[in-house]
Amino acid sequence: MQGFAGFMWLLSMALIVFSGFALFDAAVRREDAYRAADKKTKPFWLIVLGIAFVVNLLFPILSFLPIIGLIATIVYMVDVRPAIRALPGGGRSSRGSSSDGPYGPWNGGR
Repeated sequence: MQGFAGFMWLLSMALIVFSGFALFDAAVRREDAYRAADKKTKPFWLIVLGIAFVVNLLFPILSFLPIIGLIATIVYMVDVRPAIRALPGGGRSSRGSSSDGPYGPWNGGR
C-alpha cells in the first residue's frame, strides 16, 4: 500500500507543477496576444488556471475537482499556448529589438 501512496503523491506533485507552469506561462504572455489568437482573455485564463492550481494543492488526486483542473490545464497547454506562441514575438511581454520598425525588423537594405 505504501508503494501506491508514494506513486499517488508523485502524481499529485507532477499535477501541481504542471498547473503551476501553465499559470506562470499564462501570466507572462501579453494581453493583446490572447485577443489576437481569439482565445478568450488573459484574466479569464489566469482565473481558470489559478483555480486549477489551488484545487490541485487542496484536494487529493482521486477526487473530482483536480481532474477538472487537469482538463483546463491541458486545454490551455494544447490549444491556447501554441496559438499565442505562433504570433509574432511569441506573445511575450518584450517590446522587441531596437531595430524593429512598424512593419518588422529593419535589415539595413539587405
